[in-house]
Amino acid sequence: MQYDPIKKSLGRVFNKTPFLRILFYKLLDLLLLRAWHVRKEIRIWSHDIRTGNSRPGESAKNISFPADQGNSRYILDAGSGFGQYSYFLSGLNPLWFVDAVDVKEEQIADCNAFFARINRKNVNFDIADLTRFVIPDKFDLILSVDVMEHIADDEAVFRNFYDSLTQQGMLLISTPSDQGGSDVHDHEEGESFIDEHVRDGYNITDIRQKLERAGFTRTEARFTYGTPGQIAWKLSMKYPILMLNKTKLLFILLPFYYLIAYPIAFFCNWLDTIMQHKTGTGLIVKAWK
Repeated sequence: MQYDPIKKSLGRVFNKTPFLRILFYKLLDLLLLRAWHVRKEIRIWSHDIRTGNSRPGESAKNISFPADQGNSRYILDAGSGFGQYSYFLSGLNPLWFVDAVDVKEEQIADCNAFFARINRKNVNFDIADLTRFVIPDKFDLILSVDVMEHIADDEAVFRNFYDSLTQQGMLLISTPSDQGGSDVHDHEEGESFIDEHVRDGYNITDIRQKLERAGFTRTEARFTYGTPGQIAWKLSMKYPILMLNKTKLLFILLPFYYLIAYPIAFFCNWLDTIMQHKTGTGLIVKAWK
């Protein structure tokens, strides 16, 4: 069951003009529950750095962007992919400077070309291997969204993240959990719905211990994709991708499918972000020096 080829196909369709590329980003923000959780955590981080919160990571409600306009912040998008989160972050504040890195040369070239076309000057993309990438004491925020499950030597990456953060910086990770985060249990012979992963997901205690071994003194982790999120993911992502794997002609039917399915998925996404889950197929993990 192939997920990445579908993403690439959609990317080619929406990459014809800057308007379509931005529309693609907006659609991903609506469809992908992890984007909902990541944006929520960035809102909390933004509030903390603006107010000088002595206990970073505490919940911030009714926070609006832009924020912290008087100070420059340096952010690493570690595993930037299509550039969805780099676009989001660099658009929040002109004084937030984003270094975006990925191992895929074609995606880096594509993102640099797109961001140049829209004249977004506070973000730069470069090729980098996260197991070797480190810039000591530079970044106020390191964001890693659905990346760590692809890297075997994750502890080397965590050490590099630690070294690259400023003293008050924060690491924010979104990754599958070991509670079925790669959907491996839905397929015969252990085949994952997303078959690029080197691990099915992280145990919530294990990832915190790895971060502590890397030097982080405080970590927080919570489950995402609880029951509402799993329903939303199946409706908004899994079932459409399964259909498109059968034939690309079903692209024609997608708008009609989403007219019916997305209102339910939207409500479930919202529920997932406000609930505390005892278990879930995703994790949000934060760490500080």
